Amino acid sequence: MPGARAARADAVRGPATPPRGLVYAVLAAAVVVVSTASILIRYAQAEGVPSLTIAALRLAIAVALLTPLALPGLRRELPGLSRRDLALAAASGAVLALHFAAWITSLEHTSVASSAALVTTNPVWVGIASWLVLRERIRPVVAAGIVLGLAGSGLILASAPAEGAAAPRPLLGNALALCGALAASAYLLIGRGLRARLSLLSYVWIAYGMAALLLLCAAAVSGAFAAPLSPIAVALLVALAAGPQLLGHTGVNWAVRHVPATVVALAILGEPLSAAALAWLLFGEGFGALQLAGFGVLLCGIFLAARATD
Repeated sequence: MPGARAARADAVRGPATPPRGLVYAVLAAAVVVVSTASILIRYAQAEGVPSLTIAALRLAIAVALLTPLALPGLRRELPGLSRRDLALAAASGAVLALHFAAWITSLEHTSVASSAALVTTNPVWVGIASWLVLRERIRPVVAAGIVLGLAGSGLILASAPAEGAAAPRPLLGNALALCGALAASAYLLIGRGLRARLSLLSYVWIAYGMAALLLLCAAAVSGAFAAPLSPIAVALLVALAAGPQLLGHTGVNWAVRHVPATVVALAILGEPLSAAALAWLLFGEGFGALQLAGFGVLLCGIFLAARATD
């Protein structure tokens, strides 16, 4: 039968590859959406929302929106998980909670450009951890990326005292952004094994859910929920969850399966560059000479480290 033969042929070929132009368009749009996170967080903080509340509700709203899509996969996959898998999933959520708590708090104290650049250094830290912890052989291009990444981070930290009004406590903010990057690296490394046994939506739902639960508890204990949220603050939090958290990251995860490693590396650089441009336009945040030099060196390091990881 012609219809049956066509169906078998399609099954052999697998799903159709999307047009390259569409993939690049989705990737570019997703990176721009992700880069708005810093801006939305700054506006929410200006509305008086504590950083822990922003982190907790961003993830809680994202989990609520994601649940209908993830539920079919969870029903199939959760019964097959071992205790070790569940423990790893819990650990993944814990370090993800630390990532969001540290990074979002960093935006209270340092400039958007420094925070966004430092928090995207996870390719550098993943490269170091893969060498030290996993005993993987480190490629020369990754080693060069690590050296440049560490040098650029050092320059940004050294430039902190000159960042001005946009960064009231830049050393603290930059240190928190680096903590956020280290936590994100741990999240990625833990997820390596789990992602082999879980679909993307199931894994993300579990990690986001655990992180949201921990952050909600931390926010409640610290009294971060004491003040009511304004309608503007609620709208900002919903936009943060639906935009950067779900649409942005989902778009990136979909697109990077269809593009070369160099494009992935450039996409990673797009987030801090877009965030810095938006902060310059909206908040008037400029660059000092040393900060700008560190920014450039750091982004070169991230590019080299990320380019070699695919």
